[in-house]
Amino acid sequence: MRPLRLDMAGFTVFRDPTTVDFTDADYFALVGPTGSGKSTVLDAICFALYGQVPRWGGTRGIGNALAPSAAEARVRLCFESAGDRYVATRVVRRDGRGNVKTAGAGLQLMPPGFDVTKLDTGMDLEDLGEALAGTPAEMDRAVLDAVGLPYEQFTSCVVLPQGQFADFLHAKPATRQQILVNLLGLHVYEEVQLKASERGKAAEAKLSVVEQQLGQLTDATDEAVGAAAERLERIRELTRAVEAAVPGLRAAREAEKTAIATRDTIDSELTALSSVRTPAGLDEATGATTAARAAAEQAAKEVHAAEEAEEKIRGELAAAGDAGTLRLMLDRHTELERLVEQEDWFAGKVSVAEVEYRDTRAAAELAQAENLGAQQLLEQARQDYRDAQQLDRAAALRGHLQAGHDCPVCEQPVTVVPEVPKESAVRLAEAAGNAAREAAESAATRWRERDAVARNVESDLERKRGQYEHHRSRLAEVRAAVSGLPDIDAVRARLADLGELQRKLEDAATAVRAAREAHRKAQAAVRAAEEQQRAAWRTFDAVRDGLARFVPPPADRDDLAGAWQALVGWARGEHEARLTARAEADTAVGAAHVTTVRAHGAIVDLFTEADLTVSSVDAESGLIRAAAVAAERAEAAWQRLAERRQQANDAAEQRNALQQQSRVSKSLAGHLRANNFERWLLEEALDLLVDGASGILRELTNGQYELMHDKGEFFVVDHHDAGLKRGVRTLSGGETFQASLALALALSEQLAGMSTTAASLESIVLDEGFGTLDAATLDVVAATLENLAARGDRMVGLVTHVQSLAERIPVRFEVHKDARTAHVERVGL
Repeated sequence: MRPLRLDMAGFTVFRDPTTVDFTDADYFALVGPTGSGKSTVLDAICFALYGQVPRWGGTRGIGNALAPSAAEARVRLCFESAGDRYVATRVVRRDGRGNVKTAGAGLQLMPPGFDVTKLDTGMDLEDLGEALAGTPAEMDRAVLDAVGLPYEQFTSCVVLPQGQFADFLHAKPATRQQILVNLLGLHVYEEVQLKASERGKAAEAKLSVVEQQLGQLTDATDEAVGAAAERLERIRELTRAVEAAVPGLRAAREAEKTAIATRDTIDSELTALSSVRTPAGLDEATGATTAARAAAEQAAKEVHAAEEAEEKIRGELAAAGDAGTLRLMLDRHTELERLVEQEDWFAGKVSVAEVEYRDTRAAAELAQAENLGAQQLLEQARQDYRDAQQLDRAAALRGHLQAGHDCPVCEQPVTVVPEVPKESAVRLAEAAGNAAREAAESAATRWRERDAVARNVESDLERKRGQYEHHRSRLAEVRAAVSGLPDIDAVRARLADLGELQRKLEDAATAVRAAREAHRKAQAAVRAAEEQQRAAWRTFDAVRDGLARFVPPPADRDDLAGAWQALVGWARGEHEARLTARAEADTAVGAAHVTTVRAHGAIVDLFTEADLTVSSVDAESGLIRAAAVAAERAEAAWQRLAERRQQANDAAEQRNALQQQSRVSKSLAGHLRANNFERWLLEEALDLLVDGASGILRELTNGQYELMHDKGEFFVVDHHDAGLKRGVRTLSGGETFQASLALALALSEQLAGMSTTAASLESIVLDEGFGTLDAATLDVVAATLENLAARGDRMVGLVTHVQSLAERIPVRFEVHKDARTAHVERVGL
């Protein structure tokens, strides 16, 4: 397998779409800082092919495939294997619950010479090649067929794990043996031993079941099968005999049916002839038609007379004048009377309102005057209060004055000190002021209230004066309208005359409707009578048509009663003539039934002879069906016994095979239980591994070193030092890498040889740490890798962050990572 192109999007650190083109990169290196994503490129190759990565811990680590906060990861690998080109694709998505699952997987075989650059055109891959797999389960088998290696061997032959093969070189024999068991898959023989033991136990368990089945089939003997076959043959003979006898029984029953039909025909004729009766009320139906027609004619005359009377009254009403105009005149006279009566009332309301307004206005003016007086008294009280304050201040000074001293106010000598008042003038003035304030507020309130009442009365007066003026205006208009009209008594008389004519018209219309309704009922009675007469004729025709096969006599269509009388007499005569034929038909039915019973009894006797029971009233088809069912049951019983006999034979053969399988499984498990076979396999594998690694080491070191082992320990023979044999633990770092690489290549080829399909080892990638090597050793490693690449049998790649080693490699893929995603850039040839 040789990778050609790798596309990643949302895969671990490669959040953005990234492409790695391996075309013509026979010797390359993935370089970059630690953690930049170099090993992730190899992880993507493994994931595209096998859906898992070694360092993820199997398929359960699929959640590691998604980049942080990414919902989907896509990986596509185009590779070449054994001359064919393939494209492997895997898609992983995170659902709404946060679970990561594989959403798509596929493998396609591309056309010969497929150019990987076509993948950049956006073309549908289904148009480019043949689909080999479309689900993860199909991918396992398809990738194994294409690459030739299962996942475990691929990660040991193509992508080599870090440090494992150096450990293999230095390991103790017991540890190296376990590594070989793991890498070469020799634990399969232990699994074979376990499978053999399980198969032996399963064979014994199945053997017990088979023995139980044989115990249940003891009745399935050859004798029982033969007896069932004889029984089947007897039933088949019965079937043939019944089939031969049934036609006679069928003919007898047909003859009996014919005789019964003849008798039934005569019975139906007798019934039909005896049922002919003259209908009741036939004469009344004929007379009712004549009476109904006469009543209808009289009703039509009454309708005509009523309509003429109605038209006459309508003419008189039209000549009497318009009732609407007369009612309008009457309304005008009535309104005038009402307005005249209301005139004095409106005038009185205005007079009363004017008196009320004058009274309220006078009261308001009086209250206003009282309010002005109270305000003046309040102002005087305020002045008195100010004067009282001065008096109290002067009185306060008197308490400190003495006769002959200077006054502190006027600075003049005081000869006599006035007496100090006993009561405070301010308190007296304050009490008088409060009383004046209350009187002023009360007067102001009365004035406002009486002024509001006066204003309301004034508004009411204006409203009533407006109503009175409107009434007088309307009264003038109505008097003008009534002046040219007839008086009210003449108008009322004319309206009374119109009312009487209208009442007469309504009575005439009612009479017309009653006459018309009577006429409709009379016509309905005529139609009912005529329909009754037609129904009587239809009844007659139906009865006569029912007797048409007897050829009844013709009927007089003008005389319904006479037609019925003639038909009833003829039917009685025909009935008497058929009574004799009825007795003869009854005798024939009895004779035919006896014949049928004898034929059926003969067939029943056939069933009795065959030890079968059948109903004595079965029809022909039932008898044949009973014989066929008996034959089917006999055949089923024979087949069941034959099948059980075959089951017994098969169970016996299966018992022998299980006994043989149990013996072989136990023997194989016993042989594999010892470790001699595995030890021999390990020794043979180690010999082949050392021989292959020694040849590769000679080629890598230009013939200087060979590899050998002795009693499980590895040694290196140095041909440049007289064939000195040195232990591998004495090798330098470069020499250790060369020996480990030789072992790795030899082991990879040996693993490929153990694959069940043709493996294609066209590339090898070393994910090995080179940072701990010194300059000299690193130079040896670089030369070794160059020699390996120069062999030309496979692509060689390595993962390193050692700059000096990377500079010696012609093609480098530089991997670096920013805050969002990792990037890959190809450098070199």
